[in-house]
Amino acid sequence: MSKFSSFNFSGKKALIRVDFNVPLDAEYKITDDTRIRSSIPTIKKILKDGGSAILMSHLGRPKGGPEEKYSLKHLLPHLQELLNENPDNPQQARLNILFANDCIGEQAEQKSKNLQPGEVLLLENLRFYKEEEKGDTGFAEKLSRLGDIWVNDAFGTAHRAHASTAVIAQFFPVENRMFGLLMESEIISADKILNNSSKPFVAIIGGAKVSDKILILENLLERATDIIIGGGMAYTFMKAEGGQIGNSLFEADKVGTALNLLKNAEARGVNIHLPADSLIADKFSADAETSAAPSNLIPDDWMGLDIGPNACEQFCNVIMHSKTILWNGPMGVFEMHNFQHGTKCIAKAVADATQKGAYSLVGGGDSVAAVHQFGYADKVSYVSTGGGALLEWERARAGATACTGSCRHRGFVETKAFAQRRHNSAVHPLHSGRSCTNTRASAI
Repeated sequence: MSKFSSFNFSGKKALIRVDFNVPLDAEYKITDDTRIRSSIPTIKKILKDGGSAILMSHLGRPKGGPEEKYSLKHLLPHLQELLNENPDNPQQARLNILFANDCIGEQAEQKSKNLQPGEVLLLENLRFYKEEEKGDTGFAEKLSRLGDIWVNDAFGTAHRAHASTAVIAQFFPVENRMFGLLMESEIISADKILNNSSKPFVAIIGGAKVSDKILILENLLERATDIIIGGGMAYTFMKAEGGQIGNSLFEADKVGTALNLLKNAEARGVNIHLPADSLIADKFSADAETSAAPSNLIPDDWMGLDIGPNACEQFCNVIMHSKTILWNGPMGVFEMHNFQHGTKCIAKAVADATQKGAYSLVGGGDSVAAVHQFGYADKVSYVSTGGGALLEWERARAGATACTGSCRHRGFVETKAFAQRRHNSAVHPLHSGRSCTNTRASAI
């Protein structure tokens, strides 16, 4: 049994770092609640024990202070609805969630102090303070005053050295800091796909920019047998190989990087699959004129906005012959109906391969949104709440065993269940660019 599952929260105030960074429409309605829904088991376990839950999260990227569109108060109605779902006991009294208009200061502290067992308090957006992303120690200490126990259940931000995700851990004794149920399951799934994967292992990497996925691609060259590259980033690779890409999105300063990745893949025996053809458009619009063309022969004034029919068949064939599948990023602008076919066919292929026995993990906001939108979320092995965190976790985990001295990022403590799976240090910082110094910080 894991540390969290065996802990008794009776009478305790649990300060939980959740990841409620969810997409909202123009009317502040949640369009994909995956991250909130995934945190519910952790919160309910604490409440069932007789404890209270204080939730802290960020939302979006506010600039320099509070902004109405990034207020967490917009999430209250749906969060309350999810926490009150109880098919086994529909007559149970409804739970009301309290809200603090700040995440630190007098109101937050008073509401936390007055919180009763079985109650939930949602704090305002952490990123309304620049100190959060700077990893400010003073800000972290102010947050720590709000709870007796610190629970990190925000895998989607676990690769960030922020005040609430890492620095805050130093203000709680070892026995009072731990992962939540979501973080536990994410790490076990990440470990399975990155360290215990069956071959062939295909990674499907999409999205707009190579610059967003360089570290992921470099990491995967050490593990995957096949890498499928789609989305806007594919055209930077096409350009690197001398292709004609018309007005397609590409990063001129990353052409050399793309070429090096292709050379490294060849040297390692990793198969890189670029889309044979593309669905092209005369403008970036849902009502654009469309046609199909080889991805390396796109006419001037046209742009690739989705993979083409030949690429769909090409990629699906690779996926169907794989035993392990990691999918991070869409194949095109799937938000527009005319350019969603490629992403949809990949989603179906991943689901079909899973039914044949492959292990599949879908991670990254757009990929997760796609499998939900197309009805395949329950047909893959695991849907992760983190994209970059998934690969950053493994990259940092490998470096964690070499740490020597006082580690700043003690928040990333292993659960007992996970510790039994790995024989390395009890702290995995996820922040490989930082210096750490303690080979075995006692965190379990």
